[in-house]
Amino acid sequence: MRYQRAELPLKLDGLFAAQPFFAGCFADSDPKRESLWVAHVDEQARCLHVSRHQGDESGADFPLRQIIADAAAHGSAGLVLAHNHPSGDATPSDPDCRSTCRLATAAQALDCAILDHLVFAGEQCTIFRRLGLL
Repeated sequence: MRYQRAELPLKLDGLFAAQPFFAGCFADSDPKRESLWVAHVDEQARCLHVSRHQGDESGADFPLRQIIADAAAHGSAGLVLAHNHPSGDATPSDPDCRSTCRLATAAQALDCAILDHLVFAGEQCTIFRRLGLL
């Protein structure tokens, strides 16, 4: 896991900000290994903290407890998630959907919302909110 402090006032206030931000994150990552990136934002969608959870060719861990602990520590109002699929298929898997739903339920107890979850695969990007999954 690697942590990076986001430079303020980076704002992730919508897809047009989030998609290029995370695309840049994945540009510096090994495309053969799955990674989960989590951006914590405040009420004005200003980025407070970004973390990366590295996986391997078959998947990345979804560290629910760590994400929730980070949200509590940073006072996050919202989370934007992004991960990649080395397979080249940007379709969210059933485990992706279940994990995101579990995180949304846990985050709600902190008054923190899952704002979106993006799945990257090569040049493709699938957005949970657009699919009605959030």
